[in-house]
Amino acid sequence: MPSLLDLRPDYIKNKLGENSNICLIGSHPIISALRDDNVMVMACNTRIKLVIPGIMRAAEELDAIIGFELAKTEGHIDGGYTGQTPQIYFDTIVGYADQINFSKPFFIHGDHITVKDTSEEEIQSSEALIKTELEAGYTSFAIDASFNELNDNISITTRLAKALSDMQIGLEVEVGEVKSTGQEAEITTIEEATTFIDGLKSNGLNPDLLAINNGSKHGNYKPGEEVHIDLQRTGDIFRAIKGHGVCIAQHGITGTPLHMMGKFTEYGIRKGNVGTLWQNIAHAHLPEDLMTEIKKWVEDNKSDIKKATKPFKERIDSIGESYRREIEEHAYREACEHIKAFRAVGSASLLKEKVR
Repeated sequence: MPSLLDLRPDYIKNKLGENSNICLIGSHPIISALRDDNVMVMACNTRIKLVIPGIMRAAEELDAIIGFELAKTEGHIDGGYTGQTPQIYFDTIVGYADQINFSKPFFIHGDHITVKDTSEEEIQSSEALIKTELEAGYTSFAIDASFNELNDNISITTRLAKALSDMQIGLEVEVGEVKSTGQEAEITTIEEATTFIDGLKSNGLNPDLLAINNGSKHGNYKPGEEVHIDLQRTGDIFRAIKGHGVCIAQHGITGTPLHMMGKFTEYGIRKGNVGTLWQNIAHAHLPEDLMTEIKKWVEDNKSDIKKATKPFKERIDSIGESYRREIEEHAYREACEHIKAFRAVGSASLLKEKVR
């Protein structure tokens, strides 16, 4: 009987070694198999590595597929604002998987590989990142040129993603920029989404996932700011592009009530990104003196607290065992709750059934 390990791309098998049982696969076979099932795979932007074993334990216990990801800003070639280069991130994820004998299928995803304008310098920056992430061992990629006009988005995405699409490992694209909390944005229209996907398809691309602006926001919601996610529009877009084999990726989930998340799956959402939550969990259990220093750094630099991750990485990574256990346990509890809310319990076995 075929094993899920057979879904690993050849370059991953070579990188892990023939004796490895780590089930690192692409997002393409996952989304292809689960397209018609009301399941949402949780993808975790783990800016602080100490949450990872707790997330893996939850996925192992609940038989769930999981994803780990960093955006260009978080984990660029120079380490971004987390201090994690693609190779460091790959080694960290695989190291924990080895350490706890993690057996469930997962992917490592280059989230928000952004191109914010049409300049050659900006495009080449993302080309270099994709090359580095592939060499490191990433198995899924999100090209985000949503900052540009629609036709430019199509051409930039085509240029960056054609080789990835041909590899059939995992491709996410984006139309309608997802804003940060506190910012206003326009909801993606059905026409925008279909024109975008039609344009990519005519250029020979076969994306698995489309990220749209459906009202969600990146980051922690501001005081008084409410969650407004237009699921009706999301479902309309999904039905319009489903014939092309494309599902929806939901960004900006932190702060969304758990009871809403299960409903997401009924509107074609098959991947849900959770990032800021894990940062919040790690911060909640750091030693008080360290957290005080981090907050002072943020105030002195007039910066977002996420930007403190890199300058304090070494100290965060080396905190005492009791603090590490608290972070792991809290991450485990939250991951269990989210996997259940995402209707992803048993998704690993479901995938195995589908790919027989």
